[in-house]
Amino acid sequence: MGAKGLAAAPGDARWLDVDLGARSYPIVIGPRLIGDPAYYRPYIRGRQVLVVSNDTVAPLYLDAVEAALAGFDCHRVILPDGEQYKDLGTLNRIFDTLLTARMGRDVTLLALGGGVVGDMAGFAAACYQRGVDFIQVPTTLLAQVDSSVGGKTGVNHPLGKNMIGAFHQPRAVIADTDTLNTLPDRELAAGLAEVVKYGLIRDAGFFDWLEVHRERLLARDAGALAEAIERSCRNKAEVVAADEREAGQRALLNLGHTFGHAIEAGMGYGAWLHGEAVAAGMVMAAELSARLGWLDIADVARTRRLLAGFGLPVDPPTDLSEARWLELMAVDKKVQAGRLRLVLLRGIGAAEVTADFDPAALRGLLEAVSGAAVTAG
Repeated sequence: MGAKGLAAAPGDARWLDVDLGARSYPIVIGPRLIGDPAYYRPYIRGRQVLVVSNDTVAPLYLDAVEAALAGFDCHRVILPDGEQYKDLGTLNRIFDTLLTARMGRDVTLLALGGGVVGDMAGFAAACYQRGVDFIQVPTTLLAQVDSSVGGKTGVNHPLGKNMIGAFHQPRAVIADTDTLNTLPDRELAAGLAEVVKYGLIRDAGFFDWLEVHRERLLARDAGALAEAIERSCRNKAEVVAADEREAGQRALLNLGHTFGHAIEAGMGYGAWLHGEAVAAGMVMAAELSARLGWLDIADVARTRRLLAGFGLPVDPPTDLSEARWLELMAVDKKVQAGRLRLVLLRGIGAAEVTADFDPAALRGLLEAVSGAAVTAG
């Protein structure tokens, strides 16, 4: 079934359901949610709560969240902000806090922040005492439309992004659109890259809508942003409900990510924002699809134009050689039996995961983007 509308929410909030049977959970989208106890209390089963945030988001929203949690035994851990801290060493700070406070199996972790905070808090929840509850309160557009939904949690390793992690679904996702008012322009654009992804992989009508409403989204029009978030979450919820653990079609959500993760690892985590790397990676996937004869060159141009119109990079860095690209891409969760699988496009709104592509076409693309001809070995 995928995403289903739930009962009408107070005010302007929109509700969707990630349909996973007994483990189904709501996504609530709207303004003025973050300080309202009504959105937290139904999803907290014990008395102990650990709020995990970072040193950028906590000064903005932590007081409001803790006020909404009045009556609970509430603790906090504040992590440094940045992709470069999404590692096992920083993760231990969460475990240290849980153990020092002697929190039990009925504790609920609450992730207040962007994708890094959500991934780390979720992974800690998956591991602590073999699994405890957590709630996602995403404060960036990228987290609201992508990383907070679907239960993927984890940390990075110097040899590969998100290679250490677990599937662990949240109890609820509470996406307060007012938090986007404090989001830097660069972070907003990074989130829009993941929004565009849904149009490219499965929703051509949404891609058309984004082209029409680009200026409204950049101007942070509340109605346009809420619509974009809801349509993105609906697309993701439907995919996750059909393939929770990425045995098949969920891998489509990784369009551009194999190239993008290579950019992030190759350039050093944090140098490129995740959404920026994914934007360049999606253009690379589109261009490879065109080289294979799968995608019309006009659709490649549309993809580049929309992403560039959102202020995103559409060309990868030239610092990586073809050999380095291939080395980085080999450390990818979609590699099976030693074969690299990529998400490629048959058209706007039509993607597929495949290892059945001409490797010479991939090498030709990587040679072209590297800025230097490298003889294939």
